[in-house]
Amino acid sequence: MSCGKTRLRNPATERLTELLAKVAQGDQRAFAELHAATFHKLRRTVLTVSPSAADLDDLLQDAYLKIWKHAVQFDPRRASPITWMCTIVRNTAIDARRLKQVATTELDEALAVPDGTQAEDDFDFDAAQPIAARAIQNLSDDRRQLLSLAYLEGASRSVLAQRFDVPVGTVKTWLRRTLESLRRECLAGGATLPVTQIG
Repeated sequence: MSCGKTRLRNPATERLTELLAKVAQGDQRAFAELHAATFHKLRRTVLTVSPSAADLDDLLQDAYLKIWKHAVQFDPRRASPITWMCTIVRNTAIDARRLKQVATTELDEALAVPDGTQAEDDFDFDAAQPIAARAIQNLSDDRRQLLSLAYLEGASRSVLAQRFDVPVGTVKTWLRRTLESLRRECLAGGATLPVTQIG
């Protein structure tokens, strides 16, 4: 085989290249056609990284937004259009997955770090459990839901901000104040355990 062999033309690749060039100029029709032509392929790409169907639409929307914004950077000499788009989708899914895995407790914002003077073995978890349960039950429905999503399901602050339609800073404030309220109520109820150890 000759090292200088000519690449076979691929009409589908050429069309995607043309569409990306038009998208780079802000052509919305070209973007709609690009979306329709690549959606299933990019959807499968997301599923290889993040098999959760719940996140699929959000991840694809984020990825297509990046494709729209960065189409001007596409260089057909460096990669095929589908490879370039799949890389954007894959990186978007990986970033979202990493964000979810980041510890979301941030309890240090709400509470002082325990000084370690109370041995865990000395604590009566059985006595504290109903006090903590009552304190949590006394929260409003939205604050209970917020705590559950943040600390039981591991939802990130940005995911919570989108869900409650508020800025991330507001979510952090809500969590801090809710934890402070729980701590006060637990202490008033006779618990000596900081909220960081409430189950």
